[in-house]
Amino acid sequence: MMQQSVSSAIAILRHQPWSLWWIQARRLTRIEIRRNLFTRRAWWIYFLAFIPTVIILIHLLIDSHPGFSLSDDKEVLAGVMQLYYVRLGIFFGCLGIFSRLIRGEMIERSLHYYLLSPVRREVILLSKFFAGAVSAVVLFGAATIVDFVLMYVGYGAAGRDFMLHGPGFGQLEAYLLIVVLACLGYGSLFLLLSLMFRNPMPGAMLLLGWEAINPVMPSLLQKFSVASYLRHLMPVSVPAEGVFALLTVETEPVSAWVAVLGLLALIVVVLTYTCYRMRQLEIRYTTD
Repeated sequence: MMQQSVSSAIAILRHQPWSLWWIQARRLTRIEIRRNLFTRRAWWIYFLAFIPTVIILIHLLIDSHPGFSLSDDKEVLAGVMQLYYVRLGIFFGCLGIFSRLIRGEMIERSLHYYLLSPVRREVILLSKFFAGAVSAVVLFGAATIVDFVLMYVGYGAAGRDFMLHGPGFGQLEAYLLIVVLACLGYGSLFLLLSLMFRNPMPGAMLLLGWEAINPVMPSLLQKFSVASYLRHLMPVSVPAEGVFALLTVETEPVSAWVAVLGLLALIVVVLTYTCYRMRQLEIRYTTD
């Protein structure tokens, strides 16, 4: 019986129009990427991504870079990644990108053109999610690379040696992995919130509060947070200070691949439920 069920499931999968779905997904993705990156409404996403770049550039042009401060700048860059990009910049950037993909088009009364086309709703949803993820990763990934270069280029030969032959390149790879996972994790959550609520902002603020207090929660509850997985991938740790350090619950460190697989599993679960919500979506422009 089990073998027959597996065989029938495989047969159903083989007879699906995968090539047609692939063509439709590619075309929808290209359209959405252009709308996410090359419209006037995207200016504030660029601002969130590159405001640390401007600050680091000013630091490069004005301050001196003695060799002994290189280790200090490593912690500064780690703080920018952990405290700004993960908890604020990428968070609100993904909120702006992914909440517009479905809810924004419902407000503009244009989503029904997609829904009336001969395209499966799952293809529409996943194409929009992929386009939003590509847009967010391109912006914040490029900002991370520029931040990294500007942070160390002022040290001259020592900075180049650190970036090219020292641990710098490995740290950059870790930061880019964090950016990709953060965009995917927060993007999937905000896409779900935009389908569940007419106004996703209250849900986003609750999620922001949960991410903020997550370090002081018991270790079991810390697993239900995007930032908690990303914290294990940081190549340079930023210790908590002051009263917050007394409240922080130190969890047992996990390996990088466990953190990556755990976050990817969370993203798959959220996207699966989001596809289900997309199948149940009904548009009533008189109320929405």
